[in-house]
This record gives sequence, C-alpha cells and structure tokens, in this order.
Amino acid sequence: MEENTLDLLSSLPNEILGRIISFLPSESALQTSFLSTRWASLWNTVLVQHGTTEAAVTAISEFLTHFDELDPLRQPRRLQYHFGKGSTSILLATIAANNKLHMELSTGKQEFQKQFDWQLGLNHQSLTDQPSSSTFFVKTLFLKSVGFQSKETVSSIVSNFQFLESLKIIECNGLQTLEIDSGPRLKSLTIFDCPQLKSLFIRSLKLRSFRYRGLLPWLLTENHFNLKDAMLDFRQGPGDNSFGSYDFDPSLLTIKNAEILTLCKWTFEKLIWPSISYLHGNFQFYRLKELWWIDNSSEGYNSDALISFLKLCPALEQLFVTVDTKSYSMPITTTYSKKVARHSKLEHLKVVKLVGFTNEEDELLLAAHLTKLAVKELLIIATADGICLRSLVKVHLYQPMLNQTHVKYTHNYKFVEENRDISELCENHAHMGL
Repeated sequence: MEENTLDLLSSLPNEILGRIISFLPSESALQTSFLSTRWASLWNTVLVQHGTTEAAVTAISEFLTHFDELDPLRQPRRLQYHFGKGSTSILLATIAANNKLHMELSTGKQEFQKQFDWQLGLNHQSLTDQPSSSTFFVKTLFLKSVGFQSKETVSSIVSNFQFLESLKIIECNGLQTLEIDSGPRLKSLTIFDCPQLKSLFIRSLKLRSFRYRGLLPWLLTENHFNLKDAMLDFRQGPGDNSFGSYDFDPSLLTIKNAEILTLCKWTFEKLIWPSISYLHGNFQFYRLKELWWIDNSSEGYNSDALISFLKLCPALEQLFVTVDTKSYSMPITTTYSKKVARHSKLEHLKVVKLVGFTNEEDELLLAAHLTKLAVKELLIIATADGICLRSLVKVHLYQPMLNQTHVKYTHNYKFVEENRDISELCENHAHMGL
C-alpha cells in the first residue's frame, strides 16, 4: 500500500497557516520559510506603495504600527515604497525577527552619488515616554545605501525610533561627514564601507560596541564612553595623512577597557605607540580577552609590533592574526623597547589562529614567539585559504652530538595538515571562539 505523501498542512489557507505560525517563537516562525515555496510565499509578500518623499515617513510609520508580532502574517513584512511618478528611487523596508528593521535605498541607476553631510539624531525622548499602541518597536536598525536625496527622509523616520539600541550603516556612497547624536539607549554602532567618509563625529553616552570598516576618517568623540567591543578595521589606510596620534588619543581612551578588539598593525605603529611609549609600561589593555590583529607582509613579515602590543594585554585569552597583502602598511622605522610592559608573560592565552600567511617559516617563527610568551600550552591553528586547517604540533628530533656515540633528544614544532574539515574543527572549538 502506497504511503500517502499529501501535505495537508501546506494546503491550508493563508489565514490558518498564519495563525499556526503565530504560536511559534519569532526565530522558529521565520524558519518555516525554508519548508517549501508554499511556506516561503507567506513571508515574501511585498506591500507596494507609491507616494511623495514627504509621505514616505508616514508610510513607514503606518507599516510598522500595523505589524503585529503575535500575528506576523496578518500583513506583509516587506514594504516597497516608490518615490513619485516616474522616479526610479525605491525604499525597501523589511521587518525581521527580534525587533529588527532593514531599510535599503535604491536609485535604480549605477551613477556617481552626490557628496553630502549627514546629521542623525537618535532616541532623545525621555526614557519614561509611553510606547504607542503598536506591538512592534525597532531596537535594531540596518541602513543601506542612504544617499543625498534620501538622507532627510531616513533621518525623519529614524527619529521616531525611541527604543533603538543597535544601528548599522553600510555602503552609503557620497557620504563625507557623519554626525551621530544619540541618547543613552544606543549601545551598538556599526559603520561599514562608506568610501567617501572623511569625518565621523559620535556623541553618545552608553555606547558599548563600535565596529568600523573603511578608510580611517577624522574620528571625533564628544562624550567619554568605555567600549566593550571595538572593531577598528582601517586596513585601507588613513583617509587623511595629517591625522596623528594626538588626534587619536580620545579614541584610544574609549578602547582602553575593551574586552574584544580588532586593530591594524599600522594603527598601533602610527596612532597608539607614539602616545604610550614614554609611559614605560604603565598603559595597559587590562580587560582585553580577544584580539583580532590585521597585519601586512608586503615588505616581509615582522612580528615586533604584535609582540609589543601583546605585552600590553595581560588578560588576553584568544588571538587571531590575519595577514592581508592588500592592507595598508608603513615603512618599518619604529623600534620597540623590550621593557614595554610590566607583564612579560601571557598567563591566560589559550587559542591562536593564523590566517593568510604565505610563508610557513613566518608562521613557525611567530608561533615560537607566542609559545615563549604564553604560560599555558597553546592551541595554534593556521590556514592560508580559510578552508584547509593546520595545527601546530610538537615533534621529536634526534640530532647527533659531536664526538659522542649517543644522540641528543630535542623538541621542535611544525604545522601538520588536519584530516578534518574546517566545519568540524570550528564546531569542536566553538567554545573558544574559533
């Protein structure tokens, strides 16, 4: 007797499927979109509207107000707003799980974007303000491709998000100056790939995570805040060569107590070391537990800067070193004191991952330096392509001793190919951050 493979559940009307989904947690509810094209269509419905630039703020507000987290399919989760008749400008707003909103602007043409400055004010309402009748409040916001024509509209929309905690701005071509004025709710700020950005001014009281990728802009902070997670990916180099260590000092204070830090070698050499070298080891990154170090080997790999920086990090537990041949580098003119810090040993370092080294001798030399600094035995993993992993293991060597008939037993290290694939190794060491 043939088994009945008819999918009775999927054949139910949209209203009933939506009611079923409403009983699931938000993340589980979204996963139903992968069951089949029938289920995916429930989530991919787009509400299309046309209107003026001024009306866009009201359209987004109503779109969010009518969304019900307890009945997530009562109305579409995506709004496609077309600006004016004949205009190719489109705003696509998508509601995601956990109070997230994605907004992407598109002009429909791949043309040069007009340069502009942008002042963005966030959640300045009183913390005692009562919420609206909507059950959905934007806590995480992703803004993509905001341009000269759309900046005012986006600013007006965002100013209404009084519970915003996390903001991510990416790929805003033409953006030259960005000023973010935030109330105490904002905890996380990410800015990626805005190629014309020359000046970034941040006024924030409680910011805990700042992640930046691109050319180093003039970075100004008005209020002192202690970051827990700081990503300063300036591998593209300085946008303005006149920006020096004195200008970077306020930013240095904001990352001093970070627990997670991404830093480029040249940033340490040019902007940090000149300010702290005369302190004779009194400056420390006391709380740093996880370091992502971006290096360059265009003139031959040199680990002096990294080793000097590590001596400033007594609490470090995990180290990730990436060699990027395209990363900005400076001529090696800096010399580092052997007494750069009070702490000559890394008592807590457990895991090291080396990525992008093209010369195994460089890997082994760096591993030897790290082994000398570490108190505990290290797990050292290396990969040149991000796929094939090799681990550093101890091997035994027998070397003849001069004028003697016996041999000397010694230890050395080498990288050995792992038979397991990267997914298995990452799973096994997930608790250590690999």
